Amino acid sequence: MFFKNSAARLFLPALLVFPLFTLAQSAQITVDAGKVLNKIPTKLYGACIEDVNHEIYGGLYDQRIFGESFEEPAAAPVINGWKNYDGYWQPNKNVIKVNAGEGFKLIKQQLPGNIYTAEVSIKFGKRNDNAGIILNVNNPHNGADSFTGYEISLDPNKKVLVFGKHKDNWTPISETKLAIDFKSWIKLKVENNNGVFKVYLNDDKQAVAVLTDGKSPLSPGSFGLRTYNADVEFKDLTITHNDKSSTENFYTKPTPQVSGAWDAVNFNGVGSYSIDTTNAYNGRQSQVIIHNGGKGSIGIANGGLNRWGIAIRNGNSYSGTLLMKGEVLSGGVTLSLQSTDGKQVYTTQVIKHITRDWASYPFNLKASQTYPKARFVISVNSKGKLWIDQATLMCKQEQFKGLPLRSDIGTAMQREGLNFLRYGGTMVNATGYRFKKMIGPRAKRPPYTGHWYPYSTNGFGIEDFLQFCEAAGFEAAFAINIEETPQDVTDMIEYLKGDAATTWGKMRAANGHPAPYKVKYIEIGNEEVIFNGDVKSEYEHYTERFNLLQGAMHAKDPSLKFVCSAWWRPESPNMELVFKAVDGKADYWDLHTDADNPDAGFKVDSSLTRMQALFTSWNPNTQMKCTIFEENGGRHDVSRALGHASTLNAVRRHGDFVLTSCAANALQALGQNDNGWDQGQVFFTPDKVWGMPPFYSQQMASANHLPLNIAATAKGKIDVSATLSEDGKQLILHIVNPTEQPVPAKIDLHNFEKRNAQVTITQLAGKLKDVDTVAKPAAIIPKTTKVLLPDNAINYTLPATSYTIIRLNR
Repeated sequence: MFFKNSAARLFLPALLVFPLFTLAQSAQITVDAGKVLNKIPTKLYGACIEDVNHEIYGGLYDQRIFGESFEEPAAAPVINGWKNYDGYWQPNKNVIKVNAGEGFKLIKQQLPGNIYTAEVSIKFGKRNDNAGIILNVNNPHNGADSFTGYEISLDPNKKVLVFGKHKDNWTPISETKLAIDFKSWIKLKVENNNGVFKVYLNDDKQAVAVLTDGKSPLSPGSFGLRTYNADVEFKDLTITHNDKSSTENFYTKPTPQVSGAWDAVNFNGVGSYSIDTTNAYNGRQSQVIIHNGGKGSIGIANGGLNRWGIAIRNGNSYSGTLLMKGEVLSGGVTLSLQSTDGKQVYTTQVIKHITRDWASYPFNLKASQTYPKARFVISVNSKGKLWIDQATLMCKQEQFKGLPLRSDIGTAMQREGLNFLRYGGTMVNATGYRFKKMIGPRAKRPPYTGHWYPYSTNGFGIEDFLQFCEAAGFEAAFAINIEETPQDVTDMIEYLKGDAATTWGKMRAANGHPAPYKVKYIEIGNEEVIFNGDVKSEYEHYTERFNLLQGAMHAKDPSLKFVCSAWWRPESPNMELVFKAVDGKADYWDLHTDADNPDAGFKVDSSLTRMQALFTSWNPNTQMKCTIFEENGGRHDVSRALGHASTLNAVRRHGDFVLTSCAANALQALGQNDNGWDQGQVFFTPDKVWGMPPFYSQQMASANHLPLNIAATAKGKIDVSATLSEDGKQLILHIVNPTEQPVPAKIDLHNFEKRNAQVTITQLAGKLKDVDTVAKPAAIIPKTTKVLLPDNAINYTLPATSYTIIRLNR
């Protein structure tokens, strides 16, 4: 494992010595152990998990197959002269259309030069966030913002022309209001003259905008089309260069009709493939393999999440089930685990007697070798026709406490020191996200169109999350879709918490969990009223749904605690409207914060102070409190680690007004970031798991928890909180130095006499952008030392960009 115990060494008081010219302004810290200000939340050390960036599928959930339900369409056709990065691009001569998704791109492989004109007509469908063209494109990869280049796009919802820059992120530069019909075809024309972009619409002679990047212009590059959550058609794409114009005809090469997460394995061309959309076992479609009777085999292969490989270990058994039916198939169906190129076979099993009706066929494959990037192959070597649906592959020897979860990831989350886990996020806003679709046999749980992935399945749902928290020792909270019905949420509570003699409790017991779950916290919705801005009618709709669902669940179990998820806008009068509608029913209001900056806690402190003041101004006797269910950002480096430590300092100062602070995201698959939320605490590959710097700041804080917040002030740019044990014998300082220079600090301790001279210092430090990598997973880790500091006036130099914990005892 990647966790290492810090060696404890004894030093003399001469701690850190730096040349004077490197030192920043000094800091003064004053601590009074005789002034207890409040109690610190016991469940402070939280994380947020949802299936974003494949935290669940391909991550925590032990399903090794990605695309288990065969819901993905066949791979998009290969378009001559172009390369697609995500999305299903369907060409038809001078027209090409693409489905809605997170930043799908189609990039021209021939560079157009520095001076050219591009024009294309665009027609939006039902989903219409934005779409347009991208220019100066370099280093494109799969993922919404995974490229360098400019974007000039149309946004029908805001009725604007969008101009911005991507550098593996998104930086908006300008928006231009438009008075056009967004329901019709729109001609977008851009004249590119060495990075000066003149934009014309619908054959107008006058440009609607002249766009430039005045800060750091990008180098020339390729050209492409892009959509962000819009199903859109492009037609008559014309590029003019050196007075020569060419209109693009999108010619394609045929591709096998194999569901998009799988690959064709067809030796000697002995058959064909099709996708059956009329007779699936579950969902919309199933995969069909047809062997024509020739000599050889035909099959399909799955390489796990985005084909990054399935890790296998010598001697371990990889078992699962397949839903299949067939015609003829005298030779049966062969299952195997192979090397990426298929040249080595590590284990094989043949399943015979495939019936003409859907049936579940179990299998067990024992690996003969350790290999990190295997593929799972289903093949047929004799004449016949095979239908396949609902494929499962797991390894019980590598699971977390008998659950279908990766043991190495679950254990890492425990070692992080988490004691609270929230399951929620934008995934719950998807129309098909419903509790009753998440229970029962996995093969029968219906797939749905997810927010983060359009072909989502329900192999891991709310009940599976609760089982994980139960086994790991985490307090659990989960979010539900606000359009659930009162009857369905009533049944949900009976299923989760009812006696096994009740209708739904009996079903839970039959599904393998006789004892009721210890559910306490339920969030109704997630970031409601965020997408369209501060809209009163949407806030009113949310409060109506909140009260309806809360009332139904509270009537079933009055002990439950409910969380309001209305998006917090303190300047808006709609906040008072929401508060008064849910006060007395909502126990907490979910505040989402930013934690990328190393001094993020100062802003969090201000936000919490204002929220609490507004609550009491609206109702002096209110019992409503706050919970931070998402600390968000786009980093997983030292800066983010300090931002989290600083946020925890802020929360400590607000005592029991805050339930917990959950850092997002709990997990992240290395190299599989496809939406920009580049903020995992625990990173993983198919066979490795390691912590990032925010993992370690969380681990440090959790391991050094004390229950009482005592008076502590700091002068200078550092952030500090001080905590005390109930018996007054332990005192801990949490100090964040967000500056990029060492800071000499004078620490004055009051009312903590007769303490031991030896203190323990645990420290995390590095440059703001430093991260831990798969090659160097311990590059940035805490270091613990023991030093002699006998006086209550302590002089100590805080390293640049560091989180320091000083533990004193008496």
